[in-house]
Amino acid sequence: MKPWIFGTGLALAATLAGCVVAPASRPYDYSYSEPVLVAPPPPRVEYYGAPPVAGQIWIDGYWSWTGRRHEWVSGRWEAPRPGYTWVPHRWERDGDRWHQRGGRWEERREERREREHDHDRRDHRGW
Repeated sequence: MKPWIFGTGLALAATLAGCVVAPASRPYDYSYSEPVLVAPPPPRVEYYGAPPVAGQIWIDGYWSWTGRRHEWVSGRWEAPRPGYTWVPHRWERDGDRWHQRGGRWEERREERREREHDHDRRDHRGW
């Protein structure tokens, strides 16, 4: 075998070894900002079983608007965030239109109050 063919093959193998195949990112935090005239279908029932990692929580799936139709986005397991609560995706009706509100992690009120209280104490001490 010629040395340049071996070197080229080795370089190609090294390049491909660094490639990562990952699933496309899911639009689970996507929310359509324009009003929609078509009401979302009822939520699907998802059977999710036990969490893959102890302590994870189930985030329900939801209907997302693609610009032409509603498309179901499957639920998922996610690690909880200390001090935060998951607020699910939802659709809100406004007359004959619907608005999608994306799911999000929201800081718990008691955590926020405690942080603000600590901040106020620091301000009074001149810190």
